Amino acid sequence: MDLVKDLEDRLLFAIPKKGRLSQPCLDLLRGSDIKFNKPQRLDITLVRNLPIALVFLPAGDIPRLVQRGRIDLGITGRDQIAEYQLRDPPRDDGKGIDEVLALPFGGCKLQVQVPKDGDITEPKQLVGKTVCTSFHHLTSSYFAKFEADATGAAANGDANGELKTEIEWAGGSVESSIALGDAVGIVDLVESGDTMRAHGLKAISTVLESTAVLIKSKRARNPELVNLIASRIRGVITAQAYVLCTYNIKRELLPIASKVTPGKRAPTINSLEEEGWVAVSSMVERKKIAEVMDELERIGAEDILVRTIENARSS
Repeated sequence: MDLVKDLEDRLLFAIPKKGRLSQPCLDLLRGSDIKFNKPQRLDITLVRNLPIALVFLPAGDIPRLVQRGRIDLGITGRDQIAEYQLRDPPRDDGKGIDEVLALPFGGCKLQVQVPKDGDITEPKQLVGKTVCTSFHHLTSSYFAKFEADATGAAANGDANGELKTEIEWAGGSVESSIALGDAVGIVDLVESGDTMRAHGLKAISTVLESTAVLIKSKRARNPELVNLIASRIRGVITAQAYVLCTYNIKRELLPIASKVTPGKRAPTINSLEEEGWVAVSSMVERKKIAEVMDELERIGAEDILVRTIENARSS
């Protein structure tokens, strides 16, 4: 197989090869009817039913390759995009990244963390001390404002000690840096907070809130295919977030019921053979469906059914 030749006419779509974003991305692609076999040893696979090649990369590499136009489309975290663009700011050369769509997974916070039983309660107290992180540029930028304040205070004779925070890079197990005496504080991603608490740490500030995002290169090839993929992914996200609720109700109660199930645009209403009754179909947020069914029953709806949605198209 001549891989270089096979890629010539294909849209290159980058997916995180491992980590917390990897499996949700694979599920999202399969839900979008993008047919592929994930390779065991190769980082590139050809999609069978569309002119796309999937490229499996570290999440931190994806913003760089999308911004430079080497990759057309990608999924990564906002934290990775922000870190890369501080390291290599976008230039006025036609290259760059456009965010297409925020995705409903990968939610986390990049937070400043310190020992929970310690005396540090504010990030400015870490100025002049050592902080470990894998987000060197975001951390340096965040502490720069505190360093500027400390420098001003020192100039007025109100502070002493070093005015520069020592940012040490740590690629993994950042939480262990404090226990090992390598740092006084860390800056790391927090999802549930369980790992942070297990290491005896507490968050004292948030540097950045992040989620997974679909991004495209400003020089992406085949814009029509990019839009098709984005539309399919939106459909999967909608299907995951909503269910279809159908029920029968007396027409005179329809104004009340429509407020309970307004749908994304409006409920679908059909007359029944029985005079004075209508059938209603409406999309309802999955997380609210139990309360909605309770309320529909309370106001007199009957034959209430809920169906899952496999896919959807909705503006």
